[in-house]
Amino acid sequence: MLLLNENAGKNIRIVSVSDDLNKLYKVLDVRSLTSDTYILRLERKNLKFIAGQHVRVRIPDHQQFRLYSIYSGENDPYIDLLIKEVPTGVYSPLLRNKKRGDLLEVKGPSGSFTLNPQYLKSERFLFVATGTGISPFHSYILSYPDFNYHILHGVRYAFEAYENHVYPEGKLTICTSGDDKGHFHGRVTRYLEERINSTDYLVYLCGNSNMINDAIDILKSKGFKNDQLFIESYF
Repeated sequence: MLLLNENAGKNIRIVSVSDDLNKLYKVLDVRSLTSDTYILRLERKNLKFIAGQHVRVRIPDHQQFRLYSIYSGENDPYIDLLIKEVPTGVYSPLLRNKKRGDLLEVKGPSGSFTLNPQYLKSERFLFVATGTGISPFHSYILSYPDFNYHILHGVRYAFEAYENHVYPEGKLTICTSGDDKGHFHGRVTRYLEERINSTDYLVYLCGNSNMINDAIDILKSKGFKNDQLFIESYF
């Protein structure tokens, strides 16, 4: 997931970039989820991160790097990255073809799209994602399994709701725009318009920047305040 910007608020832990920079990490596995989406699994080494952070990944001998939210949990013995392959892109096809034992440069972690533990027992959370924007929320759930949340995951087709078995029953609403095989037929913005009638949430939005802009307008029209809304967007 390529990140553009992030907005931290009162309930997000502000963290500094790790000193553990520019190290080479072995590829452990590349696992396909759909024809254009896969999980890149890297060795963990001693990399410490907070759920919601991202890392920079660079292929040795390439000048460019890419930013990806960490998909795995804080206590997992590996680092998982959920990546959508862009056929015309430079990096995502190359990363998909990596083999076990290949080396990648990993820089970070960094980012403040994280949860403050003091709010986990007292607040109600609404997580809104499109596509691979589910990554930080997946990491939250694996890291903090017992708090009050609900996830809206917007995808075109229901089979693109990656690894939805991870989420307990009733915690996930799959919003599909291309078929009616999810829980709600329509975009996540339509769900927000039609189904969210309470402002008793802290709302985290991650995914397409157009979705985020539209969602913020909808939520503000319903009475949500700026300090209830937290974003991380990508192209």
